[in-house]
Amino acid sequence: MPVPGPGYSITVRVEAPPSASAAGDLTTAVGRVGGVLTAFDVVESTAEAIVVDITANVSNADHVEDITKELDSLPGVRVRKVSDRTFLMHLGGKLSVTPKVQLRNRDDLSRAYTPGVARVCKAIAANPADARRLTIKRNTVAVVTDGSAVLGLGNIGPEAALPVMEGKAALFKKFADVDAWPVCLDTQDTEEIIKIVKALAPVYGGINLEDIAAPRCFEIEKRLRDQLDIPVFHDDQHGTAIVVVAALRNALRVVGKNIEDCKIAVSGAGAAGSAIIRLLLRKKPGDIVVSDIDGIVHSGRENLDDNLRWLAENTNKDNVSGSLHDALVGADVFIGVSAPNLFGAEQVATMAKDAIVFALANPDPEIDPIEAQQHAAVVATGRSDYPNQINNVLAFPGVFRGLLDAQAHDIDDDMLLAAANAIADVVDDRLNASFIVPSVFDSAVAPAVADAVKQAARRTRGAR
Repeated sequence: MPVPGPGYSITVRVEAPPSASAAGDLTTAVGRVGGVLTAFDVVESTAEAIVVDITANVSNADHVEDITKELDSLPGVRVRKVSDRTFLMHLGGKLSVTPKVQLRNRDDLSRAYTPGVARVCKAIAANPADARRLTIKRNTVAVVTDGSAVLGLGNIGPEAALPVMEGKAALFKKFADVDAWPVCLDTQDTEEIIKIVKALAPVYGGINLEDIAAPRCFEIEKRLRDQLDIPVFHDDQHGTAIVVVAALRNALRVVGKNIEDCKIAVSGAGAAGSAIIRLLLRKKPGDIVVSDIDGIVHSGRENLDDNLRWLAENTNKDNVSGSLHDALVGADVFIGVSAPNLFGAEQVATMAKDAIVFALANPDPEIDPIEAQQHAAVVATGRSDYPNQINNVLAFPGVFRGLLDAQAHDIDDDMLLAAANAIADVVDDRLNASFIVPSVFDSAVAPAVADAVKQAARRTRGAR
């Protein structure tokens, strides 16, 4: 059930009588219908009335209606306007382009543009590698989507995906000083996407694929990696995998288990689930049993696509069948990147002692975290309103900072594992059951990840 949070925040401008009890009456009214008051500002005052802006976190559109009706029902109170603070933040977009050089006079112009720029162009034509030194390529990433699998909203298209990609670009800049730009493509044809991204690539030092539906995302990523000389990173796959592996390393420390002895149940065999499994296999877990909408993935199942066939061949060593509930029996770890409300406390009770539950479906997890806590020793979600938020922001800014600084031409599993270890190490001696990953606002995270990835990239280059 949705709860009030800053993702749905409103400001209600109301006119009220200038009585001594006005502030108390207004704030009580908001609380009475479940709004969470975050600010109360008097914007105008006269002998006849006061005008107040009341800011509150709410749950949904119906909740907004409840609050405005409650305020309007107070004697002498009139609601003038309701503003959605999230929409206000997005007015005109969240990005802009700012020149790094000053253009104050004719001399500046002659160097930044014609005629001086021609010499720089000729230098790059003679040595294309100089583009990384003399252009924005050295610090620029394309955030590429076709809008086919956005956040949990599904196939909403490129225009509707743009606010998410803008936000992603803003996070790149905030946490790692990487200049990223949204590239939202009005096509969902695999061949066309590959062709377009390949044609755009000369501008960028890296490609961040985002919110492209499985299984097309696998082929797009693989072929772009083969064809481009810059790193291609699908954040829904590899960003998620990095943070999950980091969190699991620390969670296993909390409960005193070794991954080699653990059975891991995974719900979700799409982009995120498959990438998590591929990276976890590098850690040699005791077993992984993955389930999707049709139940446990095993070699005897019919109609397996290439990805599911690979999963059947590399997981589920006893080739068991059944449902997710069956997979949970005796499992030490649950990792969910699938759908909400798939099981309850009674299923967690069937897991091994000191179980770990990562219920990462957003906005509603596979199990209510409060229920999971009845039997699990460590619980994590993708939400910011519970402890242990597994969030890709911990990974992708630092990963690309390291790749760009190393002038890397590709990315491999060693770099992903280096990033995961760096995130886990930031927690250090603060580790406990409610703190297995650092905050996304911990300023130590992105530099630590960047350095680890840079060093791993240089080792990879040196080994070739």
